[in-house]
Amino acid sequence: MILIKEVENKIKFIKFLILFFLLCTFFSCFNLTKNLNNDVVKIKDKNDSLINKNSFVLSIKDTKTIYKNKIFYNNIKTFVCHKAEDEMSIPIINLKTNNKLIISFDDLDGDIKDYYYSIIHCDFNWYRSDLRKSEYISGFFKNPIINFESSFNTLENYTHYSFEFPCLEMKPLISGNYIFEIYENEKIVAHKRFMVLDTKISIKANAKKATLAEFRNTKHEIDFKIIHPGLKIDNPFSQVKVSIKQNNSEIDEINNLQPLFVKKDILDYNYDDGSNTFWGGNEFRNFDIRSLRFFSEKIRDISMDSNNYNVFLFNDKKRAFNYYSILPDLNGNYFISTQESVEPKIESEYPFVFFSLPIKKIQFGDVYITGKFSDWQIKEENRMVYNNIKKKYEKKIQLKQGYYNYGYAVYDSLTNFVDIQHIEGSHYQTKNDYFIYVYYKQINDSYDQLIGFLKISSKELF
Repeated sequence: MILIKEVENKIKFIKFLILFFLLCTFFSCFNLTKNLNNDVVKIKDKNDSLINKNSFVLSIKDTKTIYKNKIFYNNIKTFVCHKAEDEMSIPIINLKTNNKLIISFDDLDGDIKDYYYSIIHCDFNWYRSDLRKSEYISGFFKNPIINFESSFNTLENYTHYSFEFPCLEMKPLISGNYIFEIYENEKIVAHKRFMVLDTKISIKANAKKATLAEFRNTKHEIDFKIIHPGLKIDNPFSQVKVSIKQNNSEIDEINNLQPLFVKKDILDYNYDDGSNTFWGGNEFRNFDIRSLRFFSEKIRDISMDSNNYNVFLFNDKKRAFNYYSILPDLNGNYFISTQESVEPKIESEYPFVFFSLPIKKIQFGDVYITGKFSDWQIKEENRMVYNNIKKKYEKKIQLKQGYYNYGYAVYDSLTNFVDIQHIEGSHYQTKNDYFIYVYYKQINDSYDQLIGFLKISSKELF
């Protein structure tokens, strides 16, 4: 009898332990869920940036962000960054020199705001590097943008902001990829890429027709060598990274090449298998809206209402099967200018430009208008809409007065593929600029240095 009672007591004790364990588990899960749903949860990393509140739980996901040229609010327009002496230059300066960048943008709200800027150091892939700000910034970590002017005698009221970099208050300490971050009251407004170069090698390159017979009339091949007599490279396959961009476009980029031959002080990237080829594309289309009184060549009509100017371009045509034609262009670039004012930066209008492309509806993707004015990106605001009645693609975009190059691209979101030649065609005779960037990471370093840069052209092929 006593034995039976002992067994019963043990069973009750075990049941109690099981119940206690289940209750503890329930409350633990409840607290975890509560914390995940709490909007005020904030965790700071060593770079003083806020991590996603779920990132510590969902650690299997990559929480890093690729920094691109991006405007986060519709009131910000014409965000540009270039060398002080050349409005159409790419944003690259030499380390510890007097090189200057000019950064500017317009705020269409038309009022005065307290804007600030800072810089973020990035790695080769434009992810934020693991450096603290004190390791790559000399001076203050953020600066106010104090140069601003209100638009003058324009239908669209806006405020033009600008600043110069580097300055006494902020300078870069190391080379590499960088981001300008513009913000107002801790609210991020825009990002803009730029680069700081510390030359340690030389590059010899050549743009030619593709080696493969099937692409000789449609593609360009970029062969090059990296010469590094003063730089010790122990493992060129892991320490050296190269990026090649056609017209400095984010769409047309090759960044996965490794040296084919490694010689003494020379890394040779002379491929014959097509790994280093680009579609030649076509010369860019253009329109001139420097004047809103007189019609330039590509302008069909100009109208004005109480709020805006409207500029209607002539219908464009598909050029995929046309023969190559020599057309002067800016390789996709643009510049701001007006013919009826003295100060284009504050006296330029913001007309709506109407694009139209009469072709059959494309089933495998959407049509986008591309060029440097769109940061060479596939942006929703540049996606064309098909008019089933008129049988053509249409789009209106608000742009500041100036001279613009542009083209059409088809984007397949399922495959993430951008097809330029489907509408524009591709020819080896097309004159493109190619930009070669060389990055290097020392064995003990935690960041990618930008140690080489070269710009070449394919204009000699024709």
